[in-house]
Amino acid sequence: MSRSNPFQHIVESLDPKDPNQQFYNISKLGDPRYERLPFSIRVLLESAVRNCDEFLVKCSDVENILNWKHTQTQTVEVPFRPARVILQDFTGVPAVVDFAAMRDAVMKLGSNPEKINPICPADLVIDHSIQVDFNRKSDSLQKNQDLEFDRNKERFQFLKWGSKAFKNMRIIPPGSGIVHQVNLEYLARVVFNHDGFYYPDSLVGTDSHTTMIDGLGVLGWGVGGIEAEAVMLGQPISMVLPEVVGYKLSGTPDKLITSTDIVLTVTKHLRQVGVVGKFVEFFGPGVAQLSIADRATISNMCPEYGATAAFFPVDNVSIQYLEQTGRDPEKLAYISKYLNAVAMFRDYNDVSQDPDFSQIFELDLNTVVPCCSGPKRPQDRIAVSEMKTDFEACLGAKQGFKGFQIAPDRHSAEVPFMYNEKEYTISHGSVVIAAITSCTNTSNPSVMLGAGLLAKKAIEHGLSVKPYIKTSLSPGSGVVTYYLKESGVMDYLFQLGFEVVGYGCMTCIGNSGPLPEPLVEALTQGDLVVSGILSGNRNFEGRVHPNTRANYLASPPLVIAYAIAGTVRIDFEKEPVAINSEGKEIFLRDIWPTREEIQAVERQFVIPSMFKEVYEKIEKVNERWNSLVAPSDKLYTWDPNSTYIKSPPFFTGLTKELQPLGSIIDANVLLNFGDSVTTDHISPAGNIARNSPAARYLTKKGLNPRDYNSYGSRRGNDAVMARGTFANIRLFNKFLNKQAPQTVYLPTGETLDVFDAAEQYKQAGVPLLILAGKEYGSGSSRDWAAKGPFLLGIKAVIAESYERIHRSNLVGMGVMPLEYLPGDSADSLGLTGHELYTINIPEHLTPRMILDVKLNTGKTFQVRMRFDTDVELTYFHHGGILNYMIRKMSEN
Repeated sequence: MSRSNPFQHIVESLDPKDPNQQFYNISKLGDPRYERLPFSIRVLLESAVRNCDEFLVKCSDVENILNWKHTQTQTVEVPFRPARVILQDFTGVPAVVDFAAMRDAVMKLGSNPEKINPICPADLVIDHSIQVDFNRKSDSLQKNQDLEFDRNKERFQFLKWGSKAFKNMRIIPPGSGIVHQVNLEYLARVVFNHDGFYYPDSLVGTDSHTTMIDGLGVLGWGVGGIEAEAVMLGQPISMVLPEVVGYKLSGTPDKLITSTDIVLTVTKHLRQVGVVGKFVEFFGPGVAQLSIADRATISNMCPEYGATAAFFPVDNVSIQYLEQTGRDPEKLAYISKYLNAVAMFRDYNDVSQDPDFSQIFELDLNTVVPCCSGPKRPQDRIAVSEMKTDFEACLGAKQGFKGFQIAPDRHSAEVPFMYNEKEYTISHGSVVIAAITSCTNTSNPSVMLGAGLLAKKAIEHGLSVKPYIKTSLSPGSGVVTYYLKESGVMDYLFQLGFEVVGYGCMTCIGNSGPLPEPLVEALTQGDLVVSGILSGNRNFEGRVHPNTRANYLASPPLVIAYAIAGTVRIDFEKEPVAINSEGKEIFLRDIWPTREEIQAVERQFVIPSMFKEVYEKIEKVNERWNSLVAPSDKLYTWDPNSTYIKSPPFFTGLTKELQPLGSIIDANVLLNFGDSVTTDHISPAGNIARNSPAARYLTKKGLNPRDYNSYGSRRGNDAVMARGTFANIRLFNKFLNKQAPQTVYLPTGETLDVFDAAEQYKQAGVPLLILAGKEYGSGSSRDWAAKGPFLLGIKAVIAESYERIHRSNLVGMGVMPLEYLPGDSADSLGLTGHELYTINIPEHLTPRMILDVKLNTGKTFQVRMRFDTDVELTYFHHGGILNYMIRKMSEN
């Protein structure tokens, strides 16, 4: 550490016998405010103290964090240097592409390209590429993994090049598990021991569910890929010091309740009270009853309730988890010693440790009931006892988050179809996808073993799942498979169709694979609202599968239960889940395992040796990855014929000198949106439709439809991604007043695909805007949700409010996020989107400045510029954060 640090006087040895291992003892600041800080804010404070150099991090920043009780509501900007960065391959490939292109740009500006190199440690886990192409067969896993490699070989070669070309970057190969579970079980340090210093583990990640690690007491959250790249290059994150909501847990959950039920209840509650942009910190005696897997499940869903982080400070249960997952005993000793020394170790039963919070909300765990969420949003919780009536109400309700607008005379529609030479019938509410998937639940032994025990009882009662239902099990790590096999429940899962189909984020990310053609024909013919049921965290329209209009989040045991029932139009309390071959009615209560049953199996079979065995070989276990040949040059040789990896145009024409800012004059509105437009609507995801601009581009490149692959797999090609921006079939644009990936080209009035309209505007030299309502950009932290609009020529977005990560991404790409003043909206101002918009941008800007918007109709209104800090304004002046970094690295 630098001797110039003004807090050098509080550095001491953790163990007098080892004077070379030191730490900044924040407790020695002698400031009584420290002991009243939320534990999450203490992590920010430690980072500021340790990295204080009076340049990037100043003493005034330390004071602002210490004074959190007063500064939390004052929009105070502070820097934060996380200990590490985590990436997954969907978001990681573009990051490595950008790094490669930045090296080229730095070289063109006459500097050393190897300056572009991660300074902050980065781990990339390849987990988003595998799809459910095969299921219900013993060789499904191998076939899906083989297809994954065949489809993504070029991407994987590029990533392997990155692991060689860049220092400080580790890549976990495909087939290892889901990034957040691997992070929890293997990558998490909890306390770093680096360069002779101990300090708290902390991170940012290019996936919104990075927050899962908060359940282990490691402060982390999702950021845009471009922001993560800056952190990797040694820049601190500039953030507004957040309010911290205290969430008190008390009581004891019922013996039939799962952690999924708890998290869906918490998600609905926190979304209702409003925690967007805030930290949530959990406390109270109820926390001590939750396992780390339970806590991680709650933290995982943090983006669904809109908070930045959902933090559980480290306690004895955390240490026991580290021991259970095979961490080194020597590390466990210094973790406990360090956290106690700096007052970051928590006893949830000790009320004297409860810090000050901005607000406090409470949940009595005894009030939690079995529940699901849906049919279109994760915060729309429904008690299982109300699922049938809720779905039937949604059928006829007006098109929206809780409505499908099906005519009353069609609510009982049924369509027969043939599958495997047998006739079946489907109707509204029929389950066609049932997937135990996603980082949310597959990391939790209690719900995974609960699903296995339910499957065992179901088989013993003679129950089965209809063969046309696409069932799948995609564990978050090899450890899950290990304990499911050792406990004897895997065979029962297999018999119900839930065999392992891959290790990765599959159905939850939209990699659900095809449904049987006869089934698709039947549901299309009947215009049926059929269901997907998954143990995931996202169920936005068009995400899981284009043909499942209703999608519900549920615990793994409930996924199996609904698969057996074959429909979500069932009241499990009053109706049998199925009738077995002997004609006996079997109710869900007959096969549902209790918490005591599950915990007994978990204690016996989830043991440290499993974790050690799996993770000791994780980086070398994939033979196809090991044999993959990749170039070793420091500069990447771009293949002009590649449809996967392409040098992006972000830095074309970049000069060392800053260019003056210009106003936005006579801009057209490309798209006119309402509320809750998600990054799933904006950013390309899922399969590439055959009639889309991206498909036309790939066809011209000589590809057949079967070789299109998914948008996620082509995130390294800006030409595909720009064409896939706003290509979601569920996009609702006010210009059309219907769902379609199209817009109106205003000069002629013709309806075009969004990309084609944007191209015509670009050729005419017309700048573009987007109008939107509340929560614009909610959902996953996708950098292409900002990169894509930038490439379409969008200069600014005017919205009522933004989701935190997406606003940050827009800033990072130099797109202006503008916000209506309180009480204003497109409707209240009478905006149709057909007007021409002029936004005067003065030479001298200040954070959150008010700007005038003038229309060609003569109307004028005001908006708030959502550059929240001076650092964000600096990025905007440079045309984005990456341009800033290139100029900075080219100075010497």
